[in-house]
Amino acid sequence: MQSVASVSVREFVDAASSDAPAPGGGAVSGVAAALAAALAGMAGRYAVKRSPESDSFRRLVERADAIAARGVVLADEDAAAYSGYLEATRLPREPNPEPRRQAMRAALDAASEVPLELTRLAVEVAAAGEELATSGNPNLLADACSATFLAAGAASGAALMVSENLRRSNPEDPRIAESARLAAEARAAAERLVARFGHR
Repeated sequence: MQSVASVSVREFVDAASSDAPAPGGGAVSGVAAALAAALAGMAGRYAVKRSPESDSFRRLVERADAIAARGVVLADEDAAAYSGYLEATRLPREPNPEPRRQAMRAALDAASEVPLELTRLAVEVAAAGEELATSGNPNLLADACSATFLAAGAASGAALMVSENLRRSNPEDPRIAESARLAAEARAAAERLVARFGHR
């Protein structure tokens, strides 16, 4: 598939639903994180309009914009990383299977860095959405909450990919625990918003 940034939403959806190996969950999580950050950026801009003296909201908008851009890049990087793993699986098993096994482990290790970064970024967005929902412009409440909900989903999906990539070769890899902790933080932010605003 072409770069995520160069295709339409319809084309990306069609590619994700096809039987091609990529884009998969990592790329979709990247796009989800980017969209969550975009929503946070929009809600943040309205918060700045409402409170022009707030430097914290301005910084939040700047960070949300940066995460939105990075999420799209990571969506492409995830697809490329998975392609590297597929190449490793095509190496010959005979006469010595060890080079193939080592190449596959190395490819999965490298591929884990993309969803790990996504998890780190998504938890930031989840926190930003929560802040905006509770102290930003109330007219953007649903948008701010949606940013957190979407970010929590992106973080959870990305964290699971980190675990799936690493657990067979090294179940004690600290990246597994880090990504799980961050995803739990993002989900906790979403749950707090549901508890506060979900049944109004």
